[in-house]
Amino acid sequence: MPEFRNIDTGAATLRCAIEGTGPLAIMVHGFPESWYSWRHQIAPIAAAGYTVCAIDVRGYGGSDKPLRVEDYTLEAIAGDLIGLADALSPGEPVVLIGHDWGAPIVWNTAFTRPDRIRAVAGLSVPFAGAPLRPFTEMFREFFTSQGRFFYQEYFQEPGVAEAEAEANPRDFVARMMYSISGDVPEGAYWDKPLGATFLQGLPDPQPVPWLSAADLDCYEAEFTASGFRGPLNRYRNHERDFEWLKPWQGKQLEQPCLFIGGTRDPATTLFGAVTDPVAMMRMFAPRVEGHVLDGVGHWTQQERPDAVNALLLDWLKRL
Repeated sequence: MPEFRNIDTGAATLRCAIEGTGPLAIMVHGFPESWYSWRHQIAPIAAAGYTVCAIDVRGYGGSDKPLRVEDYTLEAIAGDLIGLADALSPGEPVVLIGHDWGAPIVWNTAFTRPDRIRAVAGLSVPFAGAPLRPFTEMFREFFTSQGRFFYQEYFQEPGVAEAEAEANPRDFVARMMYSISGDVPEGAYWDKPLGATFLQGLPDPQPVPWLSAADLDCYEAEFTASGFRGPLNRYRNHERDFEWLKPWQGKQLEQPCLFIGGTRDPATTLFGAVTDPVAMMRMFAPRVEGHVLDGVGHWTQQERPDAVNALLLDWLKRL
């Protein structure tokens, strides 16, 4: 088991699972997850000669949970990573690895702070450069204005999604994870009308080898204790994130990058907006190495830990 430490990053204290010695590699999870989402990667990467630090993002688990929506901007969370790097590896550039929301977090931390980040890997969500308009405008054009449900629209009103998720955290996590995994039968589970709830129409989760009862016990305990307000507040900052990244419009992410997606992950194609995420990303991150794993859904490193570990370890060895 890794050592758990609470580390003051300046604006927030983060719970960190730390293992190994050597150059620092920070792992950043997505929604609805925790440091535990990296349980299959921590030991192998530590054994390869890295100090691995898998965090609870602010709002999650054992990390600080400020109440205001604006405390969960990309700028604020990127600042947490820089503060963590300064605390654990002062003066030395570090490696970032992120999944789901953790991917945009690490992409944009590296993008805006190339002096502190020497390489960056993102799983599930490719990097598409600084946005030219807020993401809220995009999903409202293609979904909300057409009377179609989109989960991030549902997440916008504080308290609504929290109530649904907190009624049964275990069921919420299990249904969400199964519904966009590589194991769920093909189906238009998310094609539902505006006004539907998040869980409405999702299939009953079936046992899958990568999400055991013990794994669900861990997620259930974390979210029963922490609630969902902080995690959901991340989705309520698209306009603030757009304003923060405006100065970087037209610029490229210059560091070595690794992208790992899945053929059954809707986020890998940015919800159908791109057909070749690696080629798209190369326009914004010319040093990207990309892999899209056949049959893999959204929970990349949990669904296929051996394949993901092999790709990560090979890439890290070549840095």
